[in-house]
Parts: sequence; C-alpha cells; structure tokens
Amino acid sequence: MTAALEEGDAAEIRRALNTVGRSLGMTAIAEETGLGRESLYKALGENGNPEFATVLKLMKGMGLKLSALPIEEKE
Repeated sequence: MTAALEEGDAAEIRRALNTVGRSLGMTAIAEETGLGRESLYKALGENGNPEFATVLKLMKGMGLKLSALPIEEKE
C-alpha cells in the first residue's frame, strides 16, 4: 500500500486497496466501513474508480491512515 501511494498512480492504488481488502476479507471490510460488499468489488475492480471518500473509508476500515509528507527535492 505504501509503495502504491508513493508512486501516486491511481490505478496502482486501487489495485493495492483491492489486494489488501481481499487479504483481510471483503465481507469484514464491508461491515467495518458500512459499504456494500458488491460495491467494494465493483469500485476496486479493474474498471473501478472509487471516490476519494470511499478510499478514505476503506483505508480506515483496513486499519490504515493517509498522511502527507513533503516531496524531497532531488539534487
């Protein structure tokens, strides 16, 4: 998840959320977040495009948090 966020590619972040969600169990994540299991599969599938609010709910439900760090300047 960290690598996907650092890379900054939206599709890669969606794939990482899908992988983590499946490893933890989509049913458990759905119950934790209040989101429907089927809607999670749809949002995190290959053609999915989850809203930012959904990403935040998912991350919280997975026990993860989002934080901002300054971009290091390359010399």
